[in-house]
Amino acid sequence: MNNSLQAISLSGILWAFAPTLIVLAILYGWKLNLNATLHAITRMFVQLLLIGYVLVFIFETEHAGVILSVLGVMLVAASWIALRPVKNKHPRLYQDALLAIVIGGGLTLGLVTQVILEVQPWFLPRYVVPLAGMLFASAMNAVSLAAERFEAECGRDRSYAEARNTALRAALIPVTNSLFAVGLVSLPGMMTGQILSGISPLIAAKYQIVIMCTVFGSSGISAALYLTFAKKHSSLKQIDAPIH
Repeated sequence: MNNSLQAISLSGILWAFAPTLIVLAILYGWKLNLNATLHAITRMFVQLLLIGYVLVFIFETEHAGVILSVLGVMLVAASWIALRPVKNKHPRLYQDALLAIVIGGGLTLGLVTQVILEVQPWFLPRYVVPLAGMLFASAMNAVSLAAERFEAECGRDRSYAEARNTALRAALIPVTNSLFAVGLVSLPGMMTGQILSGISPLIAAKYQIVIMCTVFGSSGISAALYLTFAKKHSSLKQIDAPIH
């Protein structure tokens, strides 16, 4: 198979923004607030450009400390972003989110890199960093959905068990949908990237099976841990809730 990957020109990147501009036009036409969307798009563009240069350095490093520092930054950022939809952000919730993602995402990352792929050295950046990004992001999204739904259910005077179960089901909807859709509706990003780079589709499929299983596990474990930790704060969040 051809192992070359088609380069993307600047004009190609600009054309990629065409669907985005259509959505922005719709939001504007429907008189919806564009600030958050524009902020997200701008951050995406700048962050990806910067990380492209940073990854060149990271992938060439031979120091485990550098990779551990990168993973630490990713985990802290993930826990901070995860609680963005929560209205009553009690400081200890950030601790709960961080611990949940560290355990759920970190242990799953260790399983993939050290047991399944047997990466050598153990911190090999080309494997560890991209896989950590996928697993931590999935855990972050699951915790975010679980936290938002748990807070909403507590506000409806549900019992802890009812709120926890509803929140976990909601948190797992996106990743469960992706399990149903993969290979039928969509080819995930990692598999698509490998195929585009010339890797055999069968090899790409095996990698994607590993990723899908571990993403689901990372998401579910992290969300369940957060909801378990949140039990001791559920009454506190109701007390701290604003009075209407």
